[in-house]
Amino acid sequence: MIIKVLLTIIFLAIMVGVGVISRKQASSVDGFVLGGRSVGPWLTAFAFGTSYFSAVVFVGYAGQFGWKYGLSSAWIGIGNAVIGSLLAWIILGRRTKLMTQHIESRTMPDFFGTRFNDQGLRVAASIIAFVFLIPYTAGVYSGISRLFEMGFNIPYEYCVVIMSILTAVYVILGGYKATAMNDFIQGIIMLFGIVAVIAAVLAAQGGLATAVEKLAQLPSDTDPSMNGGFASWFGPDPWGLLGVVVLTSLGTMGLPQMVGKFYSITDESAIKRGTVISTIFAFIVAGGCYFLGGFGRLYDPVIAANGKIAYDSIVPAMLVTLPDVLIALVVLLVLSASMSTLASLVLTSSSTMTLDLIYRDKKSAPGEVMDGSIDDEVSEKIERRKVVVMRVLIVFFIVISLMIALNPPTFIAQLMGISWGALAGAFLAPFMLGLYWRGATTASVWACFVWGVGLTVVNMLLGNPINPINCGAIAMIGGFPVVWLTSILSPKMSKDSVDKMFECYNK
Repeated sequence: MIIKVLLTIIFLAIMVGVGVISRKQASSVDGFVLGGRSVGPWLTAFAFGTSYFSAVVFVGYAGQFGWKYGLSSAWIGIGNAVIGSLLAWIILGRRTKLMTQHIESRTMPDFFGTRFNDQGLRVAASIIAFVFLIPYTAGVYSGISRLFEMGFNIPYEYCVVIMSILTAVYVILGGYKATAMNDFIQGIIMLFGIVAVIAAVLAAQGGLATAVEKLAQLPSDTDPSMNGGFASWFGPDPWGLLGVVVLTSLGTMGLPQMVGKFYSITDESAIKRGTVISTIFAFIVAGGCYFLGGFGRLYDPVIAANGKIAYDSIVPAMLVTLPDVLIALVVLLVLSASMSTLASLVLTSSSTMTLDLIYRDKKSAPGEVMDGSIDDEVSEKIERRKVVVMRVLIVFFIVISLMIALNPPTFIAQLMGISWGALAGAFLAPFMLGLYWRGATTASVWACFVWGVGLTVVNMLLGNPINPINCGAIAMIGGFPVVWLTSILSPKMSKDSVDKMFECYNK
């Protein structure tokens, strides 16, 4: 216990220390939200990866999908690396950096409002982002609770409150730069932690070959006469597995807190290096998490009060027999993953609410000059005021998250399906096509907002007749034909204004 507590205190002290060191760079809006658009490839790649993979993946997803699909769940991690990281950087990295800088966009809602010349889109997108990031945060807290109860044997409420306060401190002090620097430190812990935990769990089962052989002897849930499904290449339910791969991999390209990482990177050469670093990180962390979860059936399941398997308790049950030093490392691993994601979520939410709802500046189109410009002193005061409001909203968002965390609902995977389905279903298609296709129209973005949020909410109100995870995947993929068809049928945007926005790619 002394080892666990000591390591945790050192870890948290470093996190706060980074916030103190970074505070001078967080005095302006660009500095606070984007790190001055000068964050290097290593920090950006680790910030992308650590925001992507939290306790939701390590505890919730790895436990539930490892139980359902066995070793084939490792395909989810591979999909996260190839689609969610490699393709996300290749498809979005350069174009997001250049266009958002060209049109002076700081957030995803701001991009929609400026790119499609409709400030109503900016308001709607900011409300969608704020509302549906809340269940995401609840999932992060729910995952952390299981590990704290296992590692420290004390009520997790105290640990969650402390974690929230310290996360708020370093984000409020240092903004995005402090978050990115801490993400790098947390990412290193995650890399070493997942490798050590996998090695220890396999050793406890007699080695990799023995563990796989044990899995191969387990009967299928649907057909008890058949064995070997949980140790096969594509598992007992390939189509269900594909839905999870699509949701957890494609979704990153439509989430504000993920896409925002491309706004802040220094230049195009840094994007190329960041692509490689981020992909390798995802292969190790995500692939490792799902590979570990694939052996969950070799342990006795925890049965919830309703008589069903408590999926979120599967991974903690696998780890409870590990040596104390490794349990301390696991706690730090999950704490690192969760604090990085939480920091990214609260920073995204507060900046969106401040810049897109409270202070919606009138913006000129690229190449135009605004009349009646204010002097530098007044402008500096407004910038400082915006940063203060963002810091207040960070506290507000964390308080809301805590209220949910102290009474965590449903399984983590279902929370994430709702959150990712609505956000990526609404944002993915119009954002990606807005970067590449001059023919995308304002009406098509509105249509996709209604499609993504509407499908997710209606499905939820009807009691989830479509599994939330599959519903999220349908919302994301379906957004592309929605945007394409609506753009064909709706009035086109001004060719001159669109051409000016796309000029940035000619440089």
